[in-house]
Amino acid sequence: MTVLNMRLFGDPVLRTVADPVQENPAEDPALRTLVADMLETMDAYGGVGLAANQVGVTKRVFVYDCDGDRGHICNPTWEPIGPEMLTEQEGCLSIPDVGGEVPRHARVRVRGTDLDGQPIDREVDGLLARCVQHETDHLDGVLFLSKLAPEQRKAAMAQIRQSEWFNQ
Repeated sequence: MTVLNMRLFGDPVLRTVADPVQENPAEDPALRTLVADMLETMDAYGGVGLAANQVGVTKRVFVYDCDGDRGHICNPTWEPIGPEMLTEQEGCLSIPDVGGEVPRHARVRVRGTDLDGQPIDREVDGLLARCVQHETDHLDGVLFLSKLAPEQRKAAMAQIRQSEWFNQ
């Protein structure tokens, strides 16, 4: 397994909509390697989720490790369960040391497949529900910054412009 390079804010791949994983992921051995590398990369960077485009691959897959629940989902979709929203602090491995209060659905139903082509259909809440929404946004080319209140977004952008990683 390999720790992959993290793509940082400003890289166009982070604004790119990811392509669906083929119908039967089991027929794509490179995908299995990608998922293993993404899990290792997520661990190395200390994250709870990682979308493929964050490591420069425009495939519709993400990995997660939330409160002991670890895995991956190919071609994820989600829908809210109930109207409850939670606004909590959120950050992103592709935007180091920047965070903000992001409203997300408290409970969601996520669907997709695993690497063996088996269906995934789960109702999740807490950190995993937030992670599903955040990582799926990545796969749609959306960053959490767009979900911040205007003043928070302005402050986050100022913080990014002043950061060492952005000015390299």
